[in-house]
Amino acid sequence: MKPSRPRPVAELPADLCRRLAFLFTDIDDTLTRDGMLPADSYSALWDLHDAGIRVVAVTGRPAGWCDHIARMWPVDGVVGENGAFYYRYDRVRRAMTRSFSLPPAELAASRQRLASIAARVLREVPGTAIAADQPFRISDFAIDFREDVQPLPASSVDAICRILASEGVTCKVSSIHVNFWIGGFDKLSCARRLLEEQSGTPFAAVGEQALFVGDSPNDEPLFAGFPHTIAVANIRAFLDRLDHLPEYVTTADASEGFVEAVQIILTRRAR
Repeated sequence: MKPSRPRPVAELPADLCRRLAFLFTDIDDTLTRDGMLPADSYSALWDLHDAGIRVVAVTGRPAGWCDHIARMWPVDGVVGENGAFYYRYDRVRRAMTRSFSLPPAELAASRQRLASIAARVLREVPGTAIAADQPFRISDFAIDFREDVQPLPASSVDAICRILASEGVTCKVSSIHVNFWIGGFDKLSCARRLLEEQSGTPFAAVGEQALFVGDSPNDEPLFAGFPHTIAVANIRAFLDRLDHLPEYVTTADASEGFVEAVQIILTRRAR
């Protein structure tokens, strides 16, 4: 049973580190810091890869970015747009698998309505903008509240969420965007599907060999659904907003926290 508050990542059990086969990780403000991917966190991905741990990125970022990440990063797959799809690139066959949570035609059919809702948010919540990565999305819309605009207060983020709730769409808050979409999918459902299809084993069995690392409210489904979870320290700003907490928390924020967790995992794995 997960604790009422996250435990220090230093308490991560050695036996979990030794049996770990899959590590799922958020990207923004988990692997990155201030919008950039530092050398240390990218090296940590390679260290995991070289240790035989399959890494899957789980992100709210768009399909266009995910295609690049699946091809060029040392990962075994990417869950994108908060669970709308996963991409996996076979480097031997030079072939990309694109597996969608809903039929692509159904995703495309909602675009006009989502655009209308986004326009309402921009009218009613001053300082917001459509996220700069919107042209590369296929399933959702993203409202920027702190990436390429001046950071907005929590009250503005709450106002965005109230509008989206009144429109009857699903929304999730990341560290930089509020993403919203139509359809019954999320990060957890897609990550579980990828893991089951990749391993050929039901999630209930393979989940004990998997761990998720995240940082913000849109990671809450994975904090709830994965048996083993870590958050980087910037999660502390959101703990009071979460019903489902991570099991462990790092001492460092963002990319430094990710590297901290990976170093603990690999050191204990080697013993």
